Amino acid sequence: MTTLAPGAAFQHTKALIPGLLVTALVAMAAAFLGSHYKGSMLLFALLLGLALHFISEDKRCTAGIQFASSTVLRFGVALLGLRLTLDHLVAVGWQTAAALGVAISLTMGLGWLLARLFRVESSLGLLIGGATAICGASAALAISSVLPKTPGLERDTTLTVVGVTTLSTAAMVVYPLITQWLGFDAVVAGKFIGATIHDVAQVVGAGYSLSPAAGDAATITKLMRVAFLMPVLVVVSLVVRSRAAGTGTAVKAPLLPWFAVAFVVLMLLNSTGWVSSTVQSSASTLSQAFLVLAIAGVGLKTSLKDVTQLGWRPVAMIFLVTLGLAFLSGGYLMVTR
Repeated sequence: MTTLAPGAAFQHTKALIPGLLVTALVAMAAAFLGSHYKGSMLLFALLLGLALHFISEDKRCTAGIQFASSTVLRFGVALLGLRLTLDHLVAVGWQTAAALGVAISLTMGLGWLLARLFRVESSLGLLIGGATAICGASAALAISSVLPKTPGLERDTTLTVVGVTTLSTAAMVVYPLITQWLGFDAVVAGKFIGATIHDVAQVVGAGYSLSPAAGDAATITKLMRVAFLMPVLVVVSLVVRSRAAGTGTAVKAPLLPWFAVAFVVLMLLNSTGWVSSTVQSSASTLSQAFLVLAIAGVGLKTSLKDVTQLGWRPVAMIFLVTLGLAFLSGGYLMVTR
């Protein structure tokens, strides 16, 4: 890590302020809209950012917007670790954990396969598969941060976040109805919801709309999916390094990003029981704020014209991958219940 002299550090911080202020205003507007209309703050932040993309063309704002969409994002993902404990993972049971691992692997594989079939960048398939399989927008942003920085990466990330957040919002309404139609009991219904809906808040809302037991099962299952984010980041980093080695390209990034290490450390710390519920709640709120700020920055950096260049293909991919995860999870639960 490069150490800046006091004068240089002050100038660097000063350069961040205009862009951070703009990004914070977009994030606060998104938080208001999300709270007022009971929608996804992440989706509102992204859409508002896209609408205000012209601001990022002002050089005074560039550094701050970039900082929000990268560094702030990493802190937001790291703080997710305080949502988890080892007890959560044990409560899921090894059979469900193994089934989730298989479902996540197959879902990401399906995303990659569809990218090949639709002749789009494999990174888009990986982002869609990872976001659908793990934890929606948060996973898309985290996976994007360890992928090679190509010209289309921000566009692909934006497409993924918009698509999975929209479908997850629809799933929050539809999936509880499906569990009732299939005759699932409360625990099985909760596991289905926790294994399929992308965003944690939407999982909680959908699960507890059925019953407290369904809500508890949904939340624990979802947190197990979140825990898979770290192994997935390691695998993606290994694949990136392997491809880079094959082409003779140097990779400067560490095998496991610092925020992934921080995620695991915070989860282990939370498992000791030393972290109070007040700190856990504050960390969860701060993590959400950082992620909203980060995605507002992503939206501000992304041109809507670039987003629409790929046409219908990303939409079809997101729908098919989401459907694939639902069939995998539903089929497993129907066989094992």
